[in-house]
Amino acid sequence: MSMILFACVVRVRDGLPFSASTDFYHTQDFLECRRRLKTLASRLAQYPGRGSAQGCDLSIHVSSSGDVACMAICSRQCPAAMAFCFLETLWWEFTASYDTTCIGLASRPYAFLEFDSIIQKVKWHFNYVSSTQMKSSLEKIQEELKFQPPTVLTLEDTDVANGVMNGHAQMHLEPGKWPAVL
Repeated sequence: MSMILFACVVRVRDGLPFSASTDFYHTQDFLECRRRLKTLASRLAQYPGRGSAQGCDLSIHVSSSGDVACMAICSRQCPAAMAFCFLETLWWEFTASYDTTCIGLASRPYAFLEFDSIIQKVKWHFNYVSSTQMKSSLEKIQEELKFQPPTVLTLEDTDVANGVMNGHAQMHLEPGKWPAVL
């Protein structure tokens, strides 16, 4: 099984998705992670550059800089350094392909859908190339993570935010007595 299952590139200020990998897994855990990833995307401006959230079998990793954030759903076996190295590589590829004006003016979801082919190539590289070939990049990220560990994001917080943002927050209504109409 691949270690990096899904990746997307979003705008930090509002969570607008620019591009995402098109391969999907249909397990309940994965679909739940995708839902929570979308909620986290809309709140990225509240978090520092790197963050991780652990689920049962999957993890969400986020790396942002400037206007762009890259997010990934990975298996729990995926080392954090590998996930962040992957996200950093995606970020560099995306920002080299699109200028800040295009990024700032994008108004519709998946405006840069063609970037999916690059996401797929980078994802394949990280899933199937041996870690010895990526050794220097991984060592650099591991050092950075020692001195600045990623923020621990809790997936439980997304439940409340998701309900409130979508207008589906649970309301607790007490039974009342209706006056009798005669």
